[in-house]
Amino acid sequence: MENRIFVLAVDDDDTILDIYESGLPAYELKTFDNPQKAKDFLFSNEKKPDVILMDIMMPHIDGIALMNEIHSNESTKHIPIIAVSGLNDAATLNDALLFGALDYLVKPFDMAELEIKIKKAAEISRRKSP
Repeated sequence: MENRIFVLAVDDDDTILDIYESGLPAYELKTFDNPQKAKDFLFSNEKKPDVILMDIMMPHIDGIALMNEIHSNESTKHIPIIAVSGLNDAATLNDALLFGALDYLVKPFDMAELEIKIKKAAEISRRKSP
């Protein structure tokens, strides 16, 4: 049996984290409502996720800045990020993709669509994994 896909989700909205937890039972999931804690986890020696779901608009550290840090770090730069945002404007989408998001999802999102994006990202991740 193939290893479960390990997804790390960062969102300051607990409702969204609950949706991930209830809607993605087939995945190994670690959620953070605090981007700093997510960053600490990612840059520690903990197991690295296959895919990151990253909210764009968060207090203290925004998702774009955090993506940039993740992709600037040798141990995490291979991890694909799916940007998730309540904003559906071209500038936000462009920034997310420019700073390393593999894909983009607008809230409210469809769980089936999210799963397709996660599977695609995990496939890429596992090919690039160090």
